Amino acid sequence: MTIKLMSIVLALLISIGLSGQSAAPDNWFNLDPEKDGVNGVSTERVYAELLKGRSSSPVIVAVIDSGVDPEHEDLKDVMWVNEDEIPQNGLDDDGNGYVDDIHGWNFIGGPNNENVNQDNLEITRLYRLYLRKYGHITDQLALEGEERMEYARFLKYKSAYEKNRKKAKDRIDRIDKQMVEMISGAKEVERALNGKAITTENLNALVAGDNEKLSAGVKLINRALRHSSIHNFDELYSGIEEQFEDYKSYYTTQYEYWYNVNFDPRPLVGDNYDDPYEQGYGNNDVEGPEASHGTHVAGIIAASRHNKTGMSGVSDNVRIMSLRAVPDGDERDKDVANAIRYAVDNGASIINMSFGKGYSWDKGVVDKAVKYATKNDVLLVHAAGNSSQDNDVTNNFPNPAYEKSGLFASKQSKTWIEVGALSYKKGEDLPASFSNFGSESVDLFAPGVQLYSTFPRDEYGFLSGTSMASPVVAGVAAMLRSYFPDLSAKQVRNILLESVNPSEEMVYKPGSDELIAFSDLSVTGGIVNSYKAVEIASETKGKKKSKSKSSDYKSGKKTKKKDKPAA
Repeated sequence: MTIKLMSIVLALLISIGLSGQSAAPDNWFNLDPEKDGVNGVSTERVYAELLKGRSSSPVIVAVIDSGVDPEHEDLKDVMWVNEDEIPQNGLDDDGNGYVDDIHGWNFIGGPNNENVNQDNLEITRLYRLYLRKYGHITDQLALEGEERMEYARFLKYKSAYEKNRKKAKDRIDRIDKQMVEMISGAKEVERALNGKAITTENLNALVAGDNEKLSAGVKLINRALRHSSIHNFDELYSGIEEQFEDYKSYYTTQYEYWYNVNFDPRPLVGDNYDDPYEQGYGNNDVEGPEASHGTHVAGIIAASRHNKTGMSGVSDNVRIMSLRAVPDGDERDKDVANAIRYAVDNGASIINMSFGKGYSWDKGVVDKAVKYATKNDVLLVHAAGNSSQDNDVTNNFPNPAYEKSGLFASKQSKTWIEVGALSYKKGEDLPASFSNFGSESVDLFAPGVQLYSTFPRDEYGFLSGTSMASPVVAGVAAMLRSYFPDLSAKQVRNILLESVNPSEEMVYKPGSDELIAFSDLSVTGGIVNSYKAVEIASETKGKKKSKSKSSDYKSGKKTKKKDKPAA
């Protein structure tokens, strides 16, 4: 999941009754649909049958995220090392503008080795920006032209901010009551079952009548059973209490940080935030204070497949470059753009971006970085988001569509892949219930529910989200670029889209009980598959060109005013 869009309700449904174990094999995302009966991407089969004995070249994959633990037992041997930099000498030995950047860079850290952890959502930052200018205005008719348009934008941001801040406070106030009600409903089910097993059949045989508590309890547990097994009621009650603590923490974070206009951690970084093209700020702490999300993502891509430890990533010859730009809150466009450019300039062939937001401060600076990556043959893999929304009609940033382009110029990046999340289950529950989708904006789906991967300090665990689906695709892409190094980023993208396993199954539209064809949820209507991708790649003549670093990345920044924030 993206850091701030975790679905607490989904977590509640999946986690209740679990003892930290997946309902599918831990490595299900690497397994084969035909041989193993789960919706994996055939990684193990492709190494055993198609790539066995073949040579490969190391590929650098940049992970723009919350940070990666570079000392993890399953990642330390696959971390990118900047060999032109002498560790800890306080000098920029390679002259790239970043001091002691051994494994990457931290764009949300300060010069005194401090780090941003929590941050606002973008809507809060936009509201704060306009509040300074228009907070004292009482008569909109007194404004003219551009100012009147800006004031209307200010009112829009103000409304969204205040609505979400109030919602967070209301939910904090209601959480304890809701927990009691949920446990009460579950106890009614326990009494009604009278010792019978917790199964869908036994639940559906119960007659609730006018007993609203029983009806609510049956509904809750039935939904939970769609995702996992529940062994007994003691586990159920313990799971409810634990998840409601997380639920309360989630909304407390919203209220105190995400939707708090008086909280602004950016001064800690020490940059000139008004200059979107500024570089060189930050520090070299690529792990940061909370690297669970980024470490999990990195493990899915490239956890060592040869050390007989922990788990195995998708690709077997990768170097992970950690670029810390995603706090507990919304990432900032300036940091994302700089992270993309750093990745390109320092040799990354693939960039994984498991983050997103509904508003953009400066889409133009991100677009310019995306164009830079596209021009330099870098594949960008992005998580579609976890709001069960149709990205065709609802904003989701960043995205491959350029805000501004010339008459004959490309309208969007041709090396971008947008990824939705897939469940290990078949049939109606094939797409993850939280996944964003879009027949025009989401390219394909990949495993994203209960993926087992690395956590900081040599630990392992499960996470769900399009944030997990994106690195699965990045891993398959890295496999192709490693074993078929002559393929261009555009060719790799086309092969991944062409080689999907299509499905015409009727499935639950994410976030609802409406049945819809799975093929209508994405451009390809399919699931990424490494086996078919390697088969096609082996018959494709490569068109890779050498990188041509652009000198116009900063062009125009001093000759015109900063673009207005985009919503």
